[in-house]
Amino acid sequence: MTANQNADQRAAMDDIYAEAEHWHVNTGGETIHAKRIPGKWRRIKWIASSVWLIFFLGPYLSWNGRQAVLFDIPNRQYHLFGATVLPQDFWMLSLLLLFFAILLAVATALVGRVYCGYFCFQTVWTDVFTWIEEKLEGSPQQRRKLDQAPLGRRIGVRSVKHGIWLLIGFLTGFSFVAWFYGAGPLWRDFFVGNANGAAYGAVALFMVGTYVLAGWLREQTCFWLCPYARIQGVMLDKTTVVPTYDVARGEPRGRMKKGETEDNRSTGDCVDCNQCVAVCPTGVDIRQGQQEGCITCGLCIDACDAVMDKVGRPRGLVRYASLDELEGKPVKPLLLRARVWVYTAILTVALAGILYGFTTLSAIELKVLHERAPLFVLLSDGSIQNKYTLKMLNKSNDDLQVTISAESPAPITLVGADEPFQVKHGEVSPAIVFVKIARKDLPSETVPVIFHAKAVLPDGRDISTERESAFFGPRR
Repeated sequence: MTANQNADQRAAMDDIYAEAEHWHVNTGGETIHAKRIPGKWRRIKWIASSVWLIFFLGPYLSWNGRQAVLFDIPNRQYHLFGATVLPQDFWMLSLLLLFFAILLAVATALVGRVYCGYFCFQTVWTDVFTWIEEKLEGSPQQRRKLDQAPLGRRIGVRSVKHGIWLLIGFLTGFSFVAWFYGAGPLWRDFFVGNANGAAYGAVALFMVGTYVLAGWLREQTCFWLCPYARIQGVMLDKTTVVPTYDVARGEPRGRMKKGETEDNRSTGDCVDCNQCVAVCPTGVDIRQGQQEGCITCGLCIDACDAVMDKVGRPRGLVRYASLDELEGKPVKPLLLRARVWVYTAILTVALAGILYGFTTLSAIELKVLHERAPLFVLLSDGSIQNKYTLKMLNKSNDDLQVTISAESPAPITLVGADEPFQVKHGEVSPAIVFVKIARKDLPSETVPVIFHAKAVLPDGRDISTERESAFFGPRR
């Protein structure tokens, strides 16, 4: 290394060390003003965070002339693109929650709290809020000085920031309600006072909640309010890949000394610049090992790599790695880990159930209840009659004329279904019908009876469903 290069490195590190005096490990006290630096993981973090644009833009996506995804709670209808899910189909919600719960578990087992670092709404909103704060109030050092400034000056400088925070909180609440109320009707009703009280209450709750959690509590939400932060430790093992400080390479840490060269230095690669602490959103020191506050965002890796580039040392002092890797043990492939197979099996079953539910959704649903008292009636003409209550559920968006028919291995007569039944959309309509079989045609005490329900949608499509029941007769 030339003398000029060594001087340039020394000058760069002098600036870093001068700045490092302001940083300390978080103890849950004063507000953390994290430093922002560019890097690979910062870019990935922004890209991952952009997934939340769906939350704001999704209500404005239309499908077949209506909002593509609308959770219409008052009418107990949940429209998901071309499918309409009613409360009777909510068994799929259990599978969906199971799927995402296991997905979170497997992500944690493999790569730690990656959800917290890149996708969690608290993390994303806080990141946006602090970005706005930096644009309006300056660097972390300037914001820290402003914290100590007189109240009058702080109010004047920060009023715009808090106004923008409240606006983002309002848009968050407004977008949330739009998924349930409908984006178009909400814009039409909200600002003229025609929306219902639940809509105004939900928007206010989300606005205040977003403002407080992302603007004021910030990392304290992760430390004290988030249950996932409390349990994620038991979901990790020695094969989990998380941001890790390479102790063997970095220790003993020490600052660069004037005139010291790479050949005669007695310290490890860590130059004790505290930049990994400066960029951490929760203020933890990754060099102290895994901690509750680490959200696996990788920003400390960007900071450390930038410093290593300045001092001419290899990157990777802080990197994503497993404990087995740091200890020099062979890294077990994913396919040889038992928990991966267990998680994959559960995810597959849950996903298969969800896909089966959506692919078998019908616009009408039929349930058949057999009269139990009595099971059958012997008529004067010698035939045997059973009574059934049919419950027809219309899942379409239009009222339907439903035609009922029945079939059985034995010759049957269906009574009470000569005319189509009027079934309103989103409602269950009951109907009572009777099935008669001549005693001589009854082959056994019970025979199967299959009821068919058919209708025609306004666009001309035929829809149908069926349900099997049983016909009971006297012992032979």
